[in-house]
Amino acid sequence: MKIISINTNGIRAAARKDFFAWLPAQNADVICVQETKAQIDQLQDELFHPRGYVTAYYDAQKKGYSGTAIYSRHKPVEIIRGYGESEFDNEGRYLEFRYKNLSVVSLYAPSGSSGDHRQQSKDRFLDSFKLHLQALRRKRREFVICGDWNIAHKQIDLKNWRSNQKNSGFLPYEREWMTEIFDDIGYVDAFREVEPGEDQYTWWSNRGQAWDNNVGWRIDYQVVTPKLKTTVQQASIYKTQRFSDHAPLIMDYAFAIEGAE
Repeated sequence: MKIISINTNGIRAAARKDFFAWLPAQNADVICVQETKAQIDQLQDELFHPRGYVTAYYDAQKKGYSGTAIYSRHKPVEIIRGYGESEFDNEGRYLEFRYKNLSVVSLYAPSGSSGDHRQQSKDRFLDSFKLHLQALRRKRREFVICGDWNIAHKQIDLKNWRSNQKNSGFLPYEREWMTEIFDDIGYVDAFREVEPGEDQYTWWSNRGQAWDNNVGWRIDYQVVTPKLKTTVQQASIYKTQRFSDHAPLIMDYAFAIEGAE
């Protein structure tokens, strides 16, 4: 099972940077996209519905904002849009493909970096989504929750950690929230199961020479339920081409998706 997660910072912008030309050669089972920044009526071109994939988009009510998508080679039993919190479901932040034995989620967690009001919204998301994650653990199925979580968990996960301790995305309580997700609720940071090294980032600011100097943040994750921990085989962050300010996170699992008939 090969899963790709990428925040495209606008799916149409990524398309102009040859994202959809790159995609077929990856032979991924599932591609989770965040920040599509488009309404479904703006994505009627067949380019946005890759051949051989079941495609679903979940748009924000606000045009040109947020939004998620999933492309899957396996037909889902059910497609679930939203997790039951209208503030975030109205922004198209949670899209789930439910298969017989697995669910794959494309998640775009809020950023708090644009002001106090957005941080307050992010805090409400953290509270509600933790409850949702706890509820998912009670279900008799495995989960892969892909996406831009907008939090760098540990010092190793961003270059300039010392100067960012008071900034959204690396606030002490945000990091503690992620620790609770892993240590208390039992989810697994799949990337770190196979890639323990430093300088592994998925997002770079457009300011300065962040990309050129690899001054980045690891805020894109594939978070999995405990039974999938031993199935993680390899992970890579694709940086040969740039489709957005985020890089694709590509992961392989020794696991077979059981799709609908």
